[in-house]
Amino acid sequence: MNTKEKVANRLIDENSPYLLQHAYNPVDWYPWGEEAFSKAKSEDKPIFLSIGYSTCHWCHVMERESFESSEAADILNDHFIAIKVDKEERPDIDSVYMRVCQMLTGSGGWPLTILMDPDKRPFYAATYFPRHSRRGMIGLIELLDTVREKWLYERDNIARAAAEITRNAQGSDISSKIAGARPDSLPDRCAARFAASFDSMYGGFGGAPKFPSPHILLFLLEYHRLFHDPDSLRMVEKTLTQMYKGGIFDHIGYGFSRYSTDKQWLAPHFEKMLYDNALLIMAYANAFEASGDTFYKDVAYKTLDYVFRELTSPEGGFYCAQDADSDGVEGRYYVFAPYEVIDALGVETGRKFNERYDITDKGNFEGKNIPNLLKSGGTRAEEFGVEVLEALRKYREERAALHKDDKILTAWNSLMIAALIAAYKAFGDESLLAAAEKALAFIGRNLRAGARLYASYRNGRRGPEGFLDDYAYFIMALIELYGATYNEAYLKDAVLFCETAEREFYDQEGGGFHLNAAGGERLLFAPKETYDGAMPSGNSVMARNLITLSILTRDARWERLADEQVAYMSGIAERYPEGYSFFVTGMLRRLYPLKEIVCVLKNGDGFDQIKSMFPKDAMIRILNEPTEEYPLLNDRTTFYVCEGDRCLAPANEL
Repeated sequence: MNTKEKVANRLIDENSPYLLQHAYNPVDWYPWGEEAFSKAKSEDKPIFLSIGYSTCHWCHVMERESFESSEAADILNDHFIAIKVDKEERPDIDSVYMRVCQMLTGSGGWPLTILMDPDKRPFYAATYFPRHSRRGMIGLIELLDTVREKWLYERDNIARAAAEITRNAQGSDISSKIAGARPDSLPDRCAARFAASFDSMYGGFGGAPKFPSPHILLFLLEYHRLFHDPDSLRMVEKTLTQMYKGGIFDHIGYGFSRYSTDKQWLAPHFEKMLYDNALLIMAYANAFEASGDTFYKDVAYKTLDYVFRELTSPEGGFYCAQDADSDGVEGRYYVFAPYEVIDALGVETGRKFNERYDITDKGNFEGKNIPNLLKSGGTRAEEFGVEVLEALRKYREERAALHKDDKILTAWNSLMIAALIAAYKAFGDESLLAAAEKALAFIGRNLRAGARLYASYRNGRRGPEGFLDDYAYFIMALIELYGATYNEAYLKDAVLFCETAEREFYDQEGGGFHLNAAGGERLLFAPKETYDGAMPSGNSVMARNLITLSILTRDARWERLADEQVAYMSGIAERYPEGYSFFVTGMLRRLYPLKEIVCVLKNGDGFDQIKSMFPKDAMIRILNEPTEEYPLLNDRTTFYVCEGDRCLAPANEL
C-alpha cells in the first residue's frame, strides 16, 4: 500500500500492529473508546465493530476487499461509526462479542463483525463478509444498506433485538452448579473420549481442520505417567510424529503453524503464533522425558531455534506471531516450485531435497509445494546440513516479505517462559533457563508495576492493564521458575500476584475468575473464560496455580481457594471434560499428589549438590533457615518428605 497517496485515520496514533495496518484505510476508523461512543450517540448512528489481529488471513482479505474500498468506506463513514479492536490487546471485548456471535450463529472466528447501538448492545453478529453478495453469502455493502434502512425506519425492531440479545448474553454466564458432578471421574472420562476421537492413521483428534491442541497431549502424557497407560503415550507419539512430518511444521525455518486445513497435517493455515510454539515445546519436551526418544528433543530444539531466531526481541521478550500472507497471498512465503529449490541449492542437492520433501511439478498445494515428510519413510533428514536450510531461508526471504506482529504480550511471554523451563528440566540446558530469566526480567521492566501487570508492550508503550490471563500465566511462569531454581523470590512473587488475581478477578459469589478486573471498563457483561481452546483458559491455569501454591506454601488461604476453583471448574467440565484438558491435568495433582519434599538448609551448605538429587516428580520447597514447623535435625541440613497423607520422619539424607 502506498501510504503517501492516502490520508491517515484515527488509528495512526495507536500502537497495535493490527490497528496500524488499517490506519490508511479510507474508512474513518475509531479505536475503542469514549470518543467513538459519544459520537455515535450525538449523531444517532449505529456502530460497526470489527475485531481481528494482525496475522489473520481473512482479516487481510476483508480489508483488501472492503475496507480499502471507497464504496464501502463511503457507506461506513456516512451512516455508521466504525470501530477497530485488536483482539490480542483487548481479549475482554473480543470475549464478550464472540460469545454473542456464537450465540446467534453457532460459530465464530475472525474477523469478527458486530453491529450494535451506541450503548454497545449488539443486534447483528457474523465474521467475514465479501464486499458484495456471492454464492449465497450476503455482501458487506448489501448488509450495510439493509441496516441503514432498518435503523431509519424500523428502529423499534432493532431496539427489541438488541435488548433481547443483550439479556441472553448477560444471562449466559457459565454456571458450575451441576448436580452429581464427580471431579475424580473426569480424568478417566477425558482419556476415554480422546481415545474415541483419535485418528490412528494421521494422529490428532477428529477430522479437518486439525489443531495441534498441545494441552491435550500434555494431559495424555500426565495420564500415562500416573497410570502407565500405553494408549495415552501411543496417541501422543503418533500425533507429535505426524505433525512434525506434515507441512504444519516449517521444515526450512522451523516452528509450527496455527492449524492444518486437512486431516494429514499437510496444508496449514500458515500463520505462526508464539503460544502454539510454546505449548508444543512443552509437549515435545515432556514426550522426550516419557519415552527417551531423542526425536522429540530434536523437534523441541528446532522449535526453540525458530522462536529465538524469529520471535525474540533483543531485550529478551517474545513477539506475538508471523503472518500467513505474503504480498497478499496466503502461504506464498512457504511454498516452492521444484526449479526454485534447484536455483537455491544447485541441481544435485536441489533434486535430492525435492525428492525428500515431496516437491514436484504437479504440486501438493494449489499448484505449488509445501515441503513435508509425509511420504518419506522416516522423520529425519540428516543428509541436508545447516547450510542447505540457510540457503533456502535466504532464498524465500528475498522472494517475499513476511509481516511480524511485534507486540509483546504478558500472557504469551509467560507461557513461553514456562515452555523454556519445561525444556530446561527435560534437557538440562542452562541457556534455556537463562532465556527464561531474561524474559522474566523484560516483563519486570516493561509490563509490571509493583503487584500489577500490563497486557502488552510495543515501541516503549504499554497497552491496557492486565487481564486474568496475564496474571494466571505470569503466576504459572513464576511457579515454574521456582521449581527450576528454588529461588524463594519467585515463589514470593507468585503469592503476591495470586493475591492481586484473587482481589481483582475472583467472583466471590459465583465462583471462578472473571477475564477483566473488577475496577476495569464495564462491558456488556463480565466474561469468564473456562474452555481450553487454542490456549488453556485463565481459569484452568489459575486452578493449576492454586493447587500448586497450596502444596508449596501450606497456606490455608490457597488451599481453600484451590478447593473452590476445582469445584467450580469440575462442574463446568462435567458435561464435556475433553474441552477442559488443561484443568483436568492440573486437577490430577489434587487427586494424585506428588511427593512433597521440604529441604531446610544449614547455612546454605551443599545446595548445588542437593539440588541435583531431587526427583523430577516431586514438589520441592527450600527453606534457607529453620522454622518452628521445620526445625533442623542434628543441627544439619534436614529433609521432610510427605506423600498424600503420609509423612516420613525428618532425615539428614535425602
